[in-house]
Amino acid sequence: MEHLPRVASFQDLVVYQKARAFQRELFQVSRAFPRDETFSLTDQIRRSSRSIGANIAEAWAKRRYEKHFVSKLTDADGEQMETQHWIGTALDSGYINQPQADALVAKCKEIGRMLGGMMERADSFWDDTKTLRESAAEYFINSTNN
Repeated sequence: MEHLPRVASFQDLVVYQKARAFQRELFQVSRAFPRDETFSLTDQIRRSSRSIGANIAEAWAKRRYEKHFVSKLTDADGEQMETQHWIGTALDSGYINQPQADALVAKCKEIGRMLGGMMERADSFWDDTKTLRESAAEYFINSTNN
């Protein structure tokens, strides 16, 4: 199996960097939405786009537990898909044009492909030679020592 380069932090992940750049771009785009959309579409699209990176960060913290790692990456992928929905809503409402929508959706899909690749190789994100071990907990009191 091909080993991925080691990274020190979730912030070093290319997918995380792309998610952050995407959220900043979407924030700028959404600044042009009408004021009456502030607490609906503007809020929704900003929150879903920001959640992509947040879920990647959470996944990184849970990477030694493969199922938890994949679960959080799945959440990140769900957020990028939700963001695609809100981009379509912004297009339908006339707040962005087709080329803007296409460019934003293409970025979402790229992030989604990267997340899918991470999920397929989830086991390669944890170095099991550095597995954490705990000493055995004492759950029972030896009654003969009382």
